[in-house]
Amino acid sequence: MAHAGPGGGIRFPPEFVRFVELFNSRLYWESHEALEALWRRCKSPFYKGLIIYASAFVHAQRGNPRGVRKQLTKAKRYLYPYRPRYMGLDIDCIAERLEACLAIVSAADPPEGEPLAAAVRYHLLHLSPAGVRGDEPELSGNL
Repeated sequence: MAHAGPGGGIRFPPEFVRFVELFNSRLYWESHEALEALWRRCKSPFYKGLIIYASAFVHAQRGNPRGVRKQLTKAKRYLYPYRPRYMGLDIDCIAERLEACLAIVSAADPPEGEPLAAAVRYHLLHLSPAGVRGDEPELSGNL
């Protein structure tokens, strides 16, 4: 559960913060693992969407365009309802990147292997208190 930190700032769940740090380090499998236990406890659809999103980049690193496409399509269903922002993340920005990656892997002849990992470029997730809506049950512990 998160609560106000020193000075009234938002304190995000440590597993969520760790997810963002690992994702931004291109450690997608590890980021998925960092958030999974928290998701299993609270069953947040938002956390599930982030886990699926990270797994798409695991498939990209492995050069598997079909896996990327499948995971990104699932991630859309989970993450898009949280637009424009949620839990300190710019979901619109994630959606733009997701669509760009989906277009690459949905092409008639998508890249495979290492060229796929280069083509499906990740972006940094920026965790900001300004991106908190205020109605997130993940922050209030009301899941």
